[in-house]
Amino acid sequence: MPDPLRLDLPVLLPDAPDARDACVTRLTDALAATSGVERAHVVPAEGGRPAQLCLHYDPSAVALPRLRRTAEAAGARITERYGHVLWPADGLGHQRRARTVTELIQKTPGVVEAEANATGPVRIEFDREATSEADLRRALAGLGVTVRGDDPPEVAAAEGDDHAGHDHAPGEGHDDHSGHDHAPGAHGGHSHGGIFGERTELIFAILSGVCVGLGWALATFTGVAETVPFVLFLGAYLFGGWFTVREAYDSIRAGRFEIDFLMLVAAAGAAALGEWFEGGLLLFLFSIGHALEGYAMGKARRAIEALGELAPATARVRRDGVETEVPVGELRVGDTVVVRPDERIAADGIMAVGTSAVDQAPVTGESVPVDKQPAPDLDAALADPEGAAPEHRVFAGTLNGSGALDVVVTRPAGETTLARVVQMVAQAETERSPTQRFTDRFEKIFVPSVLAFVVGLIVVPPLLGMLDVWSEPFSESFYRAMAVLVAASPCALAIATPSAVLSGVARAGRSGVLVKGGGPLEALGGVTAIAFDKTGTLTEGEPRVTDVVPASGATDAELIEAVVAVERLSEHPLARAVVRDLADRATGAAKAEDLQSVTGHGIRATLAGEAVAVGKPDLFTLDGGTAAPPALLERDRVLKADGRSTMLVQRGGRFLGVVGLMDTPREAAKGVIRQLHALGIETTIMISGDAQVVAESVGRAVGIDESRGDLLPDDKVEAIKALRQQGEVAMVGDGVNDAPAMANATVGIAMGAAGSDVALETADVALMADDLSKLPFAVGLSRKTRGIIRQNLWMSLGMVAFLVPATLFGLGIGPAVALHEGSTLIVVFNALRLLAYKEPGGLAASPSNSPSS
Repeated sequence: MPDPLRLDLPVLLPDAPDARDACVTRLTDALAATSGVERAHVVPAEGGRPAQLCLHYDPSAVALPRLRRTAEAAGARITERYGHVLWPADGLGHQRRARTVTELIQKTPGVVEAEANATGPVRIEFDREATSEADLRRALAGLGVTVRGDDPPEVAAAEGDDHAGHDHAPGEGHDDHSGHDHAPGAHGGHSHGGIFGERTELIFAILSGVCVGLGWALATFTGVAETVPFVLFLGAYLFGGWFTVREAYDSIRAGRFEIDFLMLVAAAGAAALGEWFEGGLLLFLFSIGHALEGYAMGKARRAIEALGELAPATARVRRDGVETEVPVGELRVGDTVVVRPDERIAADGIMAVGTSAVDQAPVTGESVPVDKQPAPDLDAALADPEGAAPEHRVFAGTLNGSGALDVVVTRPAGETTLARVVQMVAQAETERSPTQRFTDRFEKIFVPSVLAFVVGLIVVPPLLGMLDVWSEPFSESFYRAMAVLVAASPCALAIATPSAVLSGVARAGRSGVLVKGGGPLEALGGVTAIAFDKTGTLTEGEPRVTDVVPASGATDAELIEAVVAVERLSEHPLARAVVRDLADRATGAAKAEDLQSVTGHGIRATLAGEAVAVGKPDLFTLDGGTAAPPALLERDRVLKADGRSTMLVQRGGRFLGVVGLMDTPREAAKGVIRQLHALGIETTIMISGDAQVVAESVGRAVGIDESRGDLLPDDKVEAIKALRQQGEVAMVGDGVNDAPAMANATVGIAMGAAGSDVALETADVALMADDLSKLPFAVGLSRKTRGIIRQNLWMSLGMVAFLVPATLFGLGIGPAVALHEGSTLIVVFNALRLLAYKEPGGLAASPSNSPSS
């Protein structure tokens, strides 16, 4: 474990009075609960130095971006001293090359963490006091890695974060990632560079094969001089080993013997024995395997890159009454963008003019177009875009329907929801999963062990021959050792997990589910319990009238007329719900007047000259009034026991009845819970701040196994911690109020994350649409990914287990390398099956869900 990070508390929590503040405790608890963190504690202020948060963590087990998200969920921000860059890059042709670059760049002074990926992005966390962005670019260039773009910007860990006020609200102070390069295709390609550009490795591999084949044919079927086939075999060595030599050199510089080194030793050994054909064949198959591996991985990478190509390059903007077409990068907040029918929307914004149905599938995964209409109060909506109703908001990259629209821009091009998703997917590609970290550690031990074993195979037979125990020609034992070297090289193992993770992340993104790396993807597939927030997650998030019960001798019409007339005068949320749901059933034309609020009890007013009272039962006994009839009070009690909020209604001294309201369950909730159980989730739990009876009522309605009410935010955190003692648990919420609980869960899942900065930043998995039905898809995909990872591991290790004994008993280098490289390609194509994963219920993603649509 490296030296711990020390972060200044006054910067993390600007308004915390001292290290004993409750929010400091909450922050250290949240960080300490994160997997991979050994200890989080406060070092008191001393000698003019401010108090510091001391964080001991293992970067091989948890990436710094995850810790940053956890800190933000607790209302903190990581000290500006630690910079964060995410650059698109060329020169990382495959995962082994990326791993070597990672280890070398981590040795650069000032680098806290680094992770390169075969798909292109390079993530580096660094200490600005020890290094700079320019130094890092030079270090990458020295490794043959080219950062794309003339001047890729550095992204501060908390750049643009005003963190205005330490008000204990979770999730404040999130990063501003606007500095990231969101250019289309910014995820890199399979490119080593060279005289043929990005296809140089593939062309070299083909030339190696041509030389091998032609040399073998001439040597076998003609009488040409031996020099001709020999020169061709040398050509096969040159073209097949060109990139392999460079990567072997870099891996040795990183202090490890990689698979490329093993291949070179085997090829050199074959040449030493005069087996130039087999050595050339080995290098040809190895290099063509690399090139094809890059092609196959590129298929998954292109599915992700397509996200960045959804937004149009230009926008039609109206300024001073004149329409002009400008690059989207020149759009300013407040501009009015004109969107014609069947065009893609160029920016995030608020509807100002026009109505249409917009296909939001590329961003949210919704399969049905969403109706959009202008905001009734445009100024209010622009002042709080995230608070605007979904029917008034549009996102860049979505497809307009048949109506012409005017959209007022609320975010510049680099900060749109789509741009942030592209950037976060790129970052997700650089975060290794637990299985990938395990295989990396395994290879560090396995490869040197293979080398030691091979040396033994070379040395032991001659020693036995000297002792007259066993006699065998040296050439034969040396050849066998080289064949074993090929057989034991874990090429398939190196790509088994990254290929599956990349395909899984790409497939999730295509359906509007953002998974932040291999860790959350694997972890979600292993959860045995899922905890849900109630309000806005399992329920609609707003009260609705569920019961209208007239008293004896009264009618529905009388009850509705009185309650609607009086509640029109009130601004209470329950009053607005009554008017919204019952106004079309009210037949009376009289208007109530003289509203009087009785705090904690209800309201009174006058309707057509008669006194009307609406409220709790004790409202009517104040000042010596008459209590409601026992039958009506009993009905009121039953409704409350079922989780309803109730209001009794009296007019002119006569009780008309009771109205019940409730935050109703989502229509899809019951089916979602059933699907989760079918997928193998053992326990579903609802944790809510509402009363226990309300929680139990909603839980019964949707089929939740256990309902817990009356919980404060800290109680929710404790509930999650208790659940983690029994197994892995996911927490589903809105990413704002539930952020502390989500941070303490194995996996935090935010709903409705499209356009919400806090939800996007704090969650491990973000459901872009406010659609609970995407949850079974996310769980099912992660379980499928875990299954394919296990298959790939068994395939790769099984092939090694088969080939090593086979080569010991005589299998040659040629067949060994063919099976060896074949298993690598099988592993990659097996992982690509995830791109065709179908959602539960047998419904594949519709064409409109595809990024290319």
